Amino acid sequence: MQIKQKNISESQRMQEQAANQAQITRIEEFINEVLKEELRQLEKCIGQFNEEIMEYVQLKNTLQTFDTHLPEGYKTQVNIGSNIFMQARVRKMDSILVNVGKDVYLEMSIPEAERFSETRVKILTKQSDVLREESIKKRAQIKMALIAISERANLIQSD
Repeated sequence: MQIKQKNISESQRMQEQAANQAQITRIEEFINEVLKEELRQLEKCIGQFNEEIMEYVQLKNTLQTFDTHLPEGYKTQVNIGSNIFMQARVRKMDSILVNVGKDVYLEMSIPEAERFSETRVKILTKQSDVLREESIKKRAQIKMALIAISERANLIQSD
């Protein structure tokens, strides 16, 4: 009778270990296929926001340089097509064209363009911060899933 009980308990233990191993595999698949992919997408979006923020910061710095150091204009070279350049002089610096999104350009004075740039940086920074918070949550979910795997592995080893 004791031999049958040992065999039954041994087979139950083997089944439990197999179930735990299957659960570990499911958690690992969830981490790799869902959580890490979502984290990659969030990081990609954050990178795009950071690039756009840097463009607006660069615009603001350029505008400040124009305003303080080049009030009467400047000389430049302009590509007129097929990489053929022509020397040009910009004399009137009272307004510029600014891409406000979707390739729509508005004529603005330099102070208006600076304010627009500052506003866009603030908006994009807030949006980027929201995505960073989501990224932190995804990292925490991954960490918790890894802890769950570790606990299950410890259960298997202790049996």
